[in-house]
Amino acid sequence: MPLDLFSNDIAIDLGTANTLICVKGKGIVLDEPSVVAVEKSSRKVIAVGRKAKEMLGKTPEGIEAIRPLKDGVIADFEVTEIMLREFIKRVQGDRFLSKLVRPRVIISVPSGITEVEKRAVRDSAEHAGAREVFLIAEPIAAAIGVGLPIDKPAGNMVIDIGGGTTEIGVIALNGIVAISSIRTAGDEMDEAIVRQVKQGGTIIGHQTAERIKIEVGFVDEDSEEKMEIRGIDLVNGVPKVDEIKKGDIYKALKGAVEEIKNALKLSLEKTPPELAADIVDKGILMTGGGSLLRGLDKYLSDQTKLPIYVVDDPLKSVVLGAYKALEDPEKYENVLMKSRRIW
Repeated sequence: MPLDLFSNDIAIDLGTANTLICVKGKGIVLDEPSVVAVEKSSRKVIAVGRKAKEMLGKTPEGIEAIRPLKDGVIADFEVTEIMLREFIKRVQGDRFLSKLVRPRVIISVPSGITEVEKRAVRDSAEHAGAREVFLIAEPIAAAIGVGLPIDKPAGNMVIDIGGGTTEIGVIALNGIVAISSIRTAGDEMDEAIVRQVKQGGTIIGHQTAERIKIEVGFVDEDSEEKMEIRGIDLVNGVPKVDEIKKGDIYKALKGAVEEIKNALKLSLEKTPPELAADIVDKGILMTGGGSLLRGLDKYLSDQTKLPIYVVDDPLKSVVLGAYKALEDPEKYENVLMKSRRIW
């Protein structure tokens, strides 16, 4: 019986904050935080994914919770490999042919990734059990995932805001015509909130900052309304309950949002006039978890005078696009990164 009948090819959105996996014929089967908890001395794995994220900032001295990706690329090769191996094992299950039929894997990566970083992604996936590894740029995967006709001679613009990177691309004829890739995204917003709260004398963790970001958004510039926060007193080091103005959260996020705005304007300036006319007519689509920041789409639209829309299920756009490329590799062959092999 041909091994192709047992094909278990998978698409992976290997994100700084979350990893999503889509299996051919099954759809999205895994959506977990990109976090691994290990024993410091033995490097024994304690938890991977959601359980590991719950340990961030809470581990005892002998255990370390690690986010192995930073700014959209691998910062810790060994831990990334451990994480990928565990995730691939979960989606393959205990199939009796799992060792024999190793999956083909397509992974989305930032468009500005270097050759060294590409090799790190490929090697991590291969060591984790992949038979072959292909890479696809995140803005193209996002465009495919939301159903844009990227093979047509018309301009399509996508803003993909993840945890570590913001990718802004104009796509036409299966290629990126103009691109801005910055390592400012959701994580930088969380860091900014941590710094802002610290100025008021309270230390909070990144998970608390993320919750504040989601609750408050980027909408209340002059708001005097306060919200309650819990953290550690900066002076005496004891737990405390404090308050922060919602307007201060807006100020904290302003720097990261301005960087995204400037990157968007830079991409628009690079866009040929004929494609720019298409963007004026069709608008700009926003994907990625960062696009869910309340008020961000309106702010960017006001700044550019262009219609900007957040897509349905923005967290899934990239992995669904990579999955479509996996389903029809001949159609999307020209959009794959071919630093080592071609399909």
